[in-house]
Amino acid sequence: MKVLLLFLASCAGVASTAHNTSAIRGVWRGQMDGLPAIEMTISDEGGELTGAIVFYLIRHNDGQPPRSSPGGPEPMFNMKFDGTTLNFRVSHRRAHPPRTRIDPPVSFRLRITGFNNGVLTREGKEPLVLTRE
Repeated sequence: MKVLLLFLASCAGVASTAHNTSAIRGVWRGQMDGLPAIEMTISDEGGELTGAIVFYLIRHNDGQPPRSSPGGPEPMFNMKFDGTTLNFRVSHRRAHPPRTRIDPPVSFRLRITGFNNGVLTREGKEPLVLTRE
């Protein structure tokens, strides 16, 4: 009987973990000045969150209309989701080489604010509203 109870409890734990990550999995996009600014893809690979983030460079100052262009995808790591907030880090080494090669990783927080809505923050920066597709 104890073995059955332990098995059922472990199954419930796995099910609740999968259920908890459903609020965060998917493709999240954010805009600044009506242009793409960030795209994040988050998935659950066997109970472990994985993800990649793309930052867009928004240009304003060359006499042309504002426009954005994507950078390369960067892996998200140290991903921790508590059911309402995802904390993660992104390497900054390739952002603006060579001056960023020794920079430490950057910490971010995505707080779920509603169905398919969230707010991404980085310390010292303006929060960015994201929408999940």
